[in-house]
Amino acid sequence: MYASAFYIYLWVMIALAVVVFVALYFVEAGYGMMISPKWGKAINNKIAWFLMEFPIFLAMLILWFFSPHRMEATSIVFLLIFETHYFQRSLIFPWLMKGKKSQMSLVVMFMGIAFNVLNAMMQGYWLFYEAYNVNPPALFVQAGSKWFCSWQFVLGLVLFIIGFVINLRSDYIIRHLRKDDNDTKHYLPQGGMFKYVTSANYFGELTEWLGFAILTWSVSGLVFFIWTFANLVPRANSIYKRYRQEFAEEMKGKSLKRIIPFIY
Repeated sequence: MYASAFYIYLWVMIALAVVVFVALYFVEAGYGMMISPKWGKAINNKIAWFLMEFPIFLAMLILWFFSPHRMEATSIVFLLIFETHYFQRSLIFPWLMKGKKSQMSLVVMFMGIAFNVLNAMMQGYWLFYEAYNVNPPALFVQAGSKWFCSWQFVLGLVLFIIGFVINLRSDYIIRHLRKDDNDTKHYLPQGGMFKYVTSANYFGELTEWLGFAILTWSVSGLVFFIWTFANLVPRANSIYKRYRQEFAEEMKGKSLKRIIPFIY
């Protein structure tokens, strides 16, 4: 992929993110508490999550393995950081979920797979290939292992870790709302960052990928953050409205926001 084509690809991804952001304020994606027959055939939620998330874990690993720069310290560290999230998301998270009857639309699953593969190409191609070929090379290429002492890497890594921990803690809270696999009721999450927002898990993920964009100081990382924002913010809005309907009394008097504490 030539540099000019790669940047066109990034601009196309940004344009698509804008379309998705607007569309999701009018259409609720068919998974989780928003599952609906109008999205067509659905399959078991655990299997769908695995099939949706594992491709990006595998694709990123393959792109790194075939890179001539795979043994660079920055390449290895960036890979480990990125894969930490998707190892948990594809090989641990789905199998801890409760609810035997929980499902995800096949349409949503395949859209997720498509985006994840495109995102792997976007992140992996830049971090392991193009960053070394552009003139001048990316800042982390110029700095080498000294990049780990840069303010960008330190700040980004701190944000990534904070976001990762918030995401894990929030998933734990959501997972333990239900008594067992046969419980299909909805509950209002309490504790942790749920004291401030109704979608604390999404806030954690948003923070993670902002951190990744900063620690890699890459345009591809920024585009991924934009996509994360475009996908999760409207979703958080839909969840907030659903909670306001289902738990009107519990939410009365609470100053909960949707996804960003004290702001939105």
